[in-house]
Amino acid sequence: MIADVKKSAEQKMQKSLEALRVDLGKVRTGRAHTGILDHVMVDYYGSPVPISQVANVNLIDSRTIGVTPWEKKMVGAVERAIRDSDLGLNPSSQGDLIRVPMPALTEERRRDLIKVVRHEAENAKVAVRNIRRDANATLKELEKDKDISEDEERRAEEDIQKLTDRYVAEVEKMLQTKETDLMAV
Repeated sequence: MIADVKKSAEQKMQKSLEALRVDLGKVRTGRAHTGILDHVMVDYYGSPVPISQVANVNLIDSRTIGVTPWEKKMVGAVERAIRDSDLGLNPSSQGDLIRVPMPALTEERRRDLIKVVRHEAENAKVAVRNIRRDANATLKELEKDKDISEDEERRAEEDIQKLTDRYVAEVEKMLQTKETDLMAV
């Protein structure tokens, strides 16, 4: 039972790490890539949907993304969604095509992006700590039901704490790498 709790906690922590890796990949470092727009949600007849479900997203050149909505009347909604996102992009439409130029990263914009990256890392740490809390609650429940002894519970909690520390350190390492990436000119 204890092994199951530990294994489940580790798997969930690994998923949190993967989610952070994906989120950090979306933060741009100067060049255009289509993954930047992955989390932009468009209001599609009253429902928020990812931009990839209402338009084709492709690269026009190394500094410009092209977005072509499948329905002509969605051009305004898609353009508005990109502009209102926290990415600091300024799209312009030319007929059916929405051009999204990547502005050069200024020192101020780099600092803003570092704040975004730090926020994402903090969310990942909170997720890891919540997993620890849930695992410890499960262990306490097992101990209360007399399925495991107090000593076993205490040892398992220490193991889960070590696991938590390891994953928090991993999050910190990913954050440092991304910050270094962003500050490199």
